[in-house]
Amino acid sequence: MTQEILTYFQNKKYFRDRIEHIEEIPPRRARYSIEDPNLPAALSDYLDKNNIKLYTHQYKTLQSVRSGENVCITTPTSSGKTLSFTLPVLEDLTLNENDTALYLYPTKALANDQLKSILKVDEECELEINPAKYDGDTPKSERPKIKQTSRLILTNPYELHLILPWHKQWERFFRNLKYIIIDEAHQYRGVFGSNMALLIRRLKRICKFYGSDPQFIVSTATLANPQEFSEKLTGLNFKIIDENGAPSGRKYFIFYNPYKVASKNPSIHTDTQKLFKTYIENDMQTICFEISRKMAEVVALRSKKELQNTNLKLANQITAYRAGYTVDERKKIEDDLKNGKIRGIVTTNALELGINIGSLDSVMIAGYPGTLISTWQQAGRAGRKNQESIITLLAFQNPLDQYFMKHPKVFFNKTHEHAIIDLNNREILRGHLKCAAYENPIRYDEIENFGFDDEGVVFDEISDLEMEGILKYTHDVWKYDDEKLLKQDKTPNFEVNLSDVRSEPYKVFNGHQFLEEMSEKQAFREAHENAVLIHNGDTYLVREMDIANKRIYVKKVDLDYYTQALKEIDVKIVREEKNQKFNDITLSYGKLNVKEKYDRFNTIHYSKISSSKKLNLPPLNFKTQGFWFTIPYDIKEELKHEMGNTNIKFNDMFMGAMQGVVNIMLSVSPFHVMCDTYDLGGVTKNMHESTLNATIFIYDAFEDGVGLTKKAFKLFKDIIKMSYEMIHDCECSDGCPACIYTSQQQTDDKNLNKKATEFILKRLYEITKDA
Repeated sequence: MTQEILTYFQNKKYFRDRIEHIEEIPPRRARYSIEDPNLPAALSDYLDKNNIKLYTHQYKTLQSVRSGENVCITTPTSSGKTLSFTLPVLEDLTLNENDTALYLYPTKALANDQLKSILKVDEECELEINPAKYDGDTPKSERPKIKQTSRLILTNPYELHLILPWHKQWERFFRNLKYIIIDEAHQYRGVFGSNMALLIRRLKRICKFYGSDPQFIVSTATLANPQEFSEKLTGLNFKIIDENGAPSGRKYFIFYNPYKVASKNPSIHTDTQKLFKTYIENDMQTICFEISRKMAEVVALRSKKELQNTNLKLANQITAYRAGYTVDERKKIEDDLKNGKIRGIVTTNALELGINIGSLDSVMIAGYPGTLISTWQQAGRAGRKNQESIITLLAFQNPLDQYFMKHPKVFFNKTHEHAIIDLNNREILRGHLKCAAYENPIRYDEIENFGFDDEGVVFDEISDLEMEGILKYTHDVWKYDDEKLLKQDKTPNFEVNLSDVRSEPYKVFNGHQFLEEMSEKQAFREAHENAVLIHNGDTYLVREMDIANKRIYVKKVDLDYYTQALKEIDVKIVREEKNQKFNDITLSYGKLNVKEKYDRFNTIHYSKISSSKKLNLPPLNFKTQGFWFTIPYDIKEELKHEMGNTNIKFNDMFMGAMQGVVNIMLSVSPFHVMCDTYDLGGVTKNMHESTLNATIFIYDAFEDGVGLTKKAFKLFKDIIKMSYEMIHDCECSDGCPACIYTSQQQTDDKNLNKKATEFILKRLYEITKDA
């Protein structure tokens, strides 16, 4: 089947002309353990009955957990990680009738799916563990019984964050807690990861209070730094299990570029639909990952319509799948997909995680998902065991997608990214210290357990909270001030947003209907007055932005234009902590003060700016981390000579060239440090007051920073190399969205100049590569 479709693509000019590369990934044979696992009779019989033999990494995990070690399993998707950590947990709970276990999943859907598997084992083996899911969807009538009888509970970080203040109701569970499992742990990175790390430390405090000291089992996709990551996440030492004994079939990985051929209206969405339909018509069960809910629905709907006239049965076997569907709807789709009743499904990353949907013939990924981890997680949905499969990565017309199309070896040879967790964000620490004190008074000897490089920072934050009257020092402990609590209408746990640094979100309303929440920065960027806000594929016009009460009021309107806010950025160097010299280039890293002022917005109609209006928003000021480097005077003079006489003022050209460098670096850096483009900010200064030179700044776009640019500082040479290759390989003449133009950064791009940008990047590359 796979060979026939590959031959069809090679013979069909439309597809052949757009295929940049096909990588053949050889099959991998299963490696089973030959050791007897010596499991309790009920579990042993279950494995025999279901014809399950343990892979080498599953047996190794079993032995490591039995010996009392904290274990981090870092193997590819579909390698049987769930059985790896569930088997030793069920063994212990079978042998020790009081022990309990807590499973943490990043999403409710994943917890629902895993619960089904555990319930099946519990029922067939008559273990009487009473596994249960506990989250916001759990009926109130069932909650008391779960707290009293369940020995294995599945939940998510958001629910745990709200459970901890009520730990006395969970005394039985916490007193006997033997295992904490953190599944799909690679999701906890950046701001979410830093919050999760402090949430885990709060959980450990509660366990210690009740006399338990649980083992941790962390399960994650393949990472470059599993040891560092798991230790920062939990504050404990870990045994790493990274060998993979699971089999997989031969895979053909296609790089497909809709923009390779000059055509009137190239479109990734049109080509996604063509390929999706082609795979399904050739009897390949296919999952297509889209970047947005709207496009998932659109591609599924258009594919169904096209097939209704030619193959009605097949048309009825296509569906979309995304967040927002009811639990029953999602469950039916998952079951139908697993049973083969659905032949084609278009989804967001909602099905990227380990929900069991069986094995597929084809995976389509419409646009690079942002990280190699996500790409391989999605690709791993096809071709389990000995089954051949095809993965198709379609490129958007943005710099990183187009770079991979031209440099497939970089993609396939690149080790997986580092997952960054920074424990030194004082703003995040402050929120969790308030929560911890509210849950249980903080003792002085607990300060080191909060994981900061400098324990003095923790003490300083506690002292500040005491000075502000939030914490009260009494009987040798800091406790949350009861009088302060009475003045508030919510506990500190409701003030801390695990997905953001600045905790209080803006709420968006259409009349009395609540639509969504967003961070302050996103609100200023996308939901200022007269902005066009897109929600679930519908367009809304922002009527009012109430900054004092953090509320946004919108009206649903059909619009054929969109808006883009523009900002001015000012940056001051607070403290240089590291520096490195590359001949005349000085690269530095340290603390920065950033002021972002959204001062106007453009209305864009059919890709053209139709109007530009002023905004009256207060500036966003924050302290952060970042790196900066100078452009030597010699390069500036060489550029002036290189460009010769033009009608463009040289200073405008030079600033446009520097802005092009920033745009490309902001596109490239997420590949190296595993983050979203919006997690970083950048600005150029023709003559900065501290460096007395032309300077480019790249910074973490969060209060106090989360360690992203700290990692990027170390990889500066790699980032410059990739940036130069990206612009050098782009076939456009004057700059395009595949090189220097970007929709991510809200800065004025009117002076962008491809030739000047390429010249600067070439010189930077030549200087740094020889250093």
